[in-house]
Parts: sequence; structure tokens; C-alpha cells
Amino acid sequence: MPWRGPRYKGELPTLGHQVINWMHTYLAAPDRSDYVPFRLTREQAQFVLNLYAVDPRTGQRRYRRAVLSRPKGWGKSPLLAALTCAEALADVVPDGWDADGEPVGRPWATLRTPWLQLAAVSEDQTRNAWAPLLEMLREGPALDAYPGIEPLDTFVNLPQGRIEFVTSAATSREGNRPVWCVLDQTEEWRPSNGGVKLAATLRRNLGKTGGTSVESPNAYVPGVGSVAENSAEYWKRIREGRARDEGLLYDHREAPADTDLGDRDSLMRGLAVAYGDSAAPAGGWVNLERIAAEVWDPDTDSQDARRFYLGQITHATDSWISQPEWAAVTAADQVAADKDTIVLGFDGSRRRSHSVTDATALVGCRVSDGHLFLLGCWEQPDGPRGQDWQVPTSEVLATVADAFKRYRVVGMYADPAKWESHVASWEAKYGRRLKVKASVAHPIEWWMTGGRSALIVRALEKFRSSVVDGELTHDGSSVLTRHVLNARRRESRSGIQIAKEHPESPRKIDAAVAAVLAWQCRVDAVAKGLGKETAMRGTAGRGRVIVLR
Repeated sequence: MPWRGPRYKGELPTLGHQVINWMHTYLAAPDRSDYVPFRLTREQAQFVLNLYAVDPRTGQRRYRRAVLSRPKGWGKSPLLAALTCAEALADVVPDGWDADGEPVGRPWATLRTPWLQLAAVSEDQTRNAWAPLLEMLREGPALDAYPGIEPLDTFVNLPQGRIEFVTSAATSREGNRPVWCVLDQTEEWRPSNGGVKLAATLRRNLGKTGGTSVESPNAYVPGVGSVAENSAEYWKRIREGRARDEGLLYDHREAPADTDLGDRDSLMRGLAVAYGDSAAPAGGWVNLERIAAEVWDPDTDSQDARRFYLGQITHATDSWISQPEWAAVTAADQVAADKDTIVLGFDGSRRRSHSVTDATALVGCRVSDGHLFLLGCWEQPDGPRGQDWQVPTSEVLATVADAFKRYRVVGMYADPAKWESHVASWEAKYGRRLKVKASVAHPIEWWMTGGRSALIVRALEKFRSSVVDGELTHDGSSVLTRHVLNARRRESRSGIQIAKEHPESPRKIDAAVAAVLAWQCRVDAVAKGLGKETAMRGTAGRGRVIVLR
């Protein structure tokens, strides 16, 4: 018989309140000389409430996996240790609704023998959560309240079941049936050390029991293929509506993108955001002055400082534009209005006979202020839906036609590769009305390949320097952002060009290329004096302008 959930508005119902109360009642705070009850910060408690959300439609847990990404010292390890204890003993399995329509739970032991695992790619990493877990159980009331608990150094015997830490190769873990797994420091779980394979194995095992996994990474380095990076990509697919399953809770906090490591006030504000209520000024335990000293230590790499202390996902060593640089020019509140003077950039693709088809993208740029916005991006879906997928040409053509109808388009640059006939049709249809033209013969055609490397390098450098110098803004599109951050620097005889991390990579950059073309077209438009009339109209009615000579 299906579960009957309550009527609700806003937030999902949750077992998190019961779980928090259980932690506070039965666990000891770790790293204390005397017994002190374990307590969560408000931020940690909010994560627990979200993690134990119950879907009213099914009566089951809303999330099957979660990511908790915070800087070093925030308190991830004690929180995950406490959650492991709760999963072992508390009422965490949804079991219907009470008379008030609130969810109730029961222990795993009423359904199966609970088996819980703390996993990492090295034994040193597993100790991060294992040591506080032992202290919580050994020093807290749980030891007396649950006869049969034995918190031993290498495993914990439960009244029913067991808690263990895992560092073995993934192949030796196949076939286990855990109900809970902690995946610690997954920014270090890479293909080269077996971490990606281990994560996949643990999740398959959890699927047999309906269990849950939680990752606890620091900020990852893009491009290395870590488990943390793959989970972030999954979250991006969910946000963009490209995922068939949305059972991932993704909780990441980082300092503002414009945090200046060299400016004390800016750094302290950034650290306060990153550490939240774990920071001493907010009642927590983290001394931000000491963290700032570590950031300023000459032996601390600035990129490592941003990752470990500010929670910022920065860039791979060969990244073209870093995440903080791109985030700093986000202007999501700006919207291009109908009849605004704009230019367009287009990069197209067609179906490949093998591998992953490149994306097709159309990006607009307002001439008056250089605001970029994504008009369309067509990407091959993941999984079976992507098999035999082709770019929906009619939809792309309709989007281009709509842009010309909706806005005052004064220029369009398009890489014609594999779209030669359509680009020719656009030139025939719109060429005469364009004020900015790639050439007299071909007003729209702007090749990003071939014998034009010097022009391409200059266009790429103009775009990148405009991002770094804050001369452009963008709409914050997650798709455009993903493509820009996927782009990798590649040295050529003429200078720096961009490419995917490798030719067969599924991480696409086509929207980034379209943005570069739109920006180059805008640069040429400004050089012709276009867009000024729009800016002047914006000042009309505000009074006279007096020029002093």
C-alpha cells in the first residue's frame, strides 16, 4: 500500500529534527578533556534537516546521496561521525506519519542488520572522521543506553551490525550491503588512485539496501576527474534539467569570487562567509585571524589557499579562465530587453559517428555595456536519451530567427564549420541589415579554425582580458559558465588558443566559443561607434548635461 503523506507548503517534511535531538542526547563532543554534550551549529543542523527530508509522494527519503563541501576546519568530520552514529542507532528510516502529519522513523535494525562504512583512499583520511566517532560513542550516553556497543580501535560492534572504515581496493568491496557510507575528502578520489572506482562500487552496494552516501570534499581542482568534480557535474546537470534523477543534495559554500587575498578586510569578509557560524566571531571554534596568517604564509600557494580556506573551486593548471574570475563578472539581475542593440555569436556542431557530439550554442551581447547572455545551447543528453542524438536544426534556426525579430541585431559572427549552408542562408537573409560585418563577401562567417590563428588568438585574448579586467558581464547561466570553465589553454605558434581537455572529452566548450565570437563582434561594433545611441537614450529625461571646457 502506498505511503500517504501530509499536506505541506514550502519545505519538505523531515526526520532531521528527531535525528538532531538524538545526537544531542546520546553523543559526546569530541576532543574534550571532560564530557560535553555534542551540539550542532545552526548551519550544520540545516544540513541534517535537508539530508533527512521525506518526499510526501513516496514517504521515502528525498536524497540517496549528498555532498557537504566546506573549507578545512569547518567541522565536516565530527558532523559526519555523528551522522554515522545516528544511522547506526537512531530512527532514521521513514515509517509513515503521525497524527499531526509529521514523518516518523524507525531504526535500520528493524529492517536489516545495519552495516556502515567510512571510506577514503588512504588510512590517514579515514581517521578524520573515525577518531571523533570513537570519542562520541566512548564518552557519551550512547554507551549505556545501547547495550552491546563496542567502540574498538578498528571497528565498532553494534547491538546489531557494525561500523567499519574502508581503505581497500574497490574490487574487494563489491557485493557488500551497507546502509550508509561516508566518502571523505573526495577531491582526492581520482582514477589514478582507485577512488572513482571505489565510489562507484560503494554506491552500487548502497543501491541494494536503499542506503545513503555523503561526500565531504574540500573544493576540488577542475579537470582531474575526481569524485568531487564528478558529483559537481551531476549537480550542474540537475540544475540545468538534464538529469533523469534528482536524488543528490549538494551543499557547497564558498567565499565571494572577488575576495582579494592581499587585502585584509576583503580576506576576512571572505573567510567569514566560507566558515559561517563555525567561525569564532559567530560563536564557533575557527580562529579566522590564524587562518588569514596561513593564507599569507609565503609557503602557501594562492590557489591552495582559495581551495582549502575559502572553499573556492579555482582552476586546473591549464585552465583558460578561473572560476573566481568568471564569477566576479556575473550580473544575473541584468536582462536584455526587447529591441536592445545586440550582436550574436554562434558555434555549431553536427552528429558524430562516434564519441560525444559537440554542443551548438548561440550567445548574445548587448553593445552598450558588453553584457553577455545565453540564447540557446543544444547538448547531447546523457545516457540512453543521447543515443543517436542529433542537433535539432529546426529549433536552432528558429532561435536565431527569433533573436533577429526580438532584438536590434547589428552584427553576428558564426563559425561556419559543419553549418556552412545555414550560415550562407543567414548572410543572404540578414546580411544587408547588419552594421558590423566579418567581411564584405561574408558578413557573418568567422572561422575559428584554419589559417586564421593570429586572429583567433587575438579574439581569445581580448575576451579573457575583458573578463579579468571586469569590462564585460554575463547572465550567470550555468551552461555558459560550465563551458567557459571547461576550456583549456593550448599553446600554438601564434599564441594561446583553447580546446577541450582532450578531443573525446564530454566536457564541452562550444558556448564559450560562441561567447568569444559575440564579444569580438561587440568590440568591432564599438569601434564603429554603435551602441552609443542606446546609452544616450538611457540618460534622457535625467536633466541637461553640461560639458565644461
